[in-house]
Formats: sequence, C-alpha cells, structure tokens
Amino acid sequence: MSYELRSTMLRLKTSEVHSFKQSEHLNLPDLQFYKWCNSQYGINRGVFNTIDNWFFDNGIINIHYRRINLLAFLDYTIEKGMRHEHDQFIRFGNGGLTRELQKFFWP
Repeated sequence: MSYELRSTMLRLKTSEVHSFKQSEHLNLPDLQFYKWCNSQYGINRGVFNTIDNWFFDNGIINIHYRRINLLAFLDYTIEKGMRHEHDQFIRFGNGGLTRELQKFFWP
C-alpha cells in the first residue's frame, strides 16, 4: 500500500509557506526536530512520540516521510481549530489523538 502525502505546505515560524522539500527542519537531529515542532505547534514530547510511532506502526517506515506526515498532520490539526489562540498546546482530549490520526490518514 502506498501512502500519499496529504499536504505539500509547511507553516513556518515566520508565517511564510514553503514546500516540504525546501524545509531544512526535516533533517534536524531528533531532539532539535521535536523542539522545533514544540515551538511551532505546541505539542509535548509524549504527543510527538505517539504521532511518530502511530505513523511507523501504520507503514511509514522512512523517517523523512514520517516527519513530512507528522508536520502535515499538525497543520491539519491547526486548520481544524484544535489549538486556540490563548492555548499554548494543541488539545486532543481522551482518545482524541488516535481518532484525529485515523481521520487524517484514512479520510
């Protein structure tokens, strides 16, 4: 089964939009990539690891593709309004993260 990239744009701190292929963030070491995601999207390490693990368990083995999908998923959550202006973190609620991953991955 092939998995298509569902989003081709990445929201950057400057609010400019660039393609994933142009993103230097994809090649950061793991901890720096997590810290960047935390600063951009307001996710904690547990949520980050859960998302990464979920994509791995669902067939996205290549880390580069997992990171692309992780960022596309985080953009998807922002577009759905899961992070309000006054909140520091994206909130999923009990079982909400898995439900949102499923909606994103199998629309």
